Amino acid sequence: MSELRADTITASDGTSPVTLTKQSAAKAWNRISISGGTPSTDDSLNASGVTDVATGKYQTNLTSNMANTNYLAPNFSSYQSTSSDLDRYGSGDFSGGGNDSRATTGAQVCGYFNGSFQDCLTAGTMALGDLA
Repeated sequence: MSELRADTITASDGTSPVTLTKQSAAKAWNRISISGGTPSTDDSLNASGVTDVATGKYQTNLTSNMANTNYLAPNFSSYQSTSSDLDRYGSGDFSGGGNDSRATTGAQVCGYFNGSFQDCLTAGTMALGDLA
């Protein structure tokens, strides 16, 4: 039996991360902060940015496309991080997010609160499936 030990594995250019293509790891993820309705990426993997689509809807754009639109894209949205947020949103019914649209180039994450799409404080999504 062979054993491989390494501290760092990079792509053949010596600087890029290795692309996982045939493993069951997340192929992309994006954590988003929303300030004044404007989304920005806090941290990500294989995500080239985020686009504000509409109130409560944000599109994560992928650097490397998925093979098809049948990938899984679980996501979350959060409305409350401080007591002042509780005053702002109350204790209403909010969902953890949802997909309104999914393409090989990225997926939307949505904030849904008290029966309508609303801008949230943070959101995130990931892509589980095969890269193109």
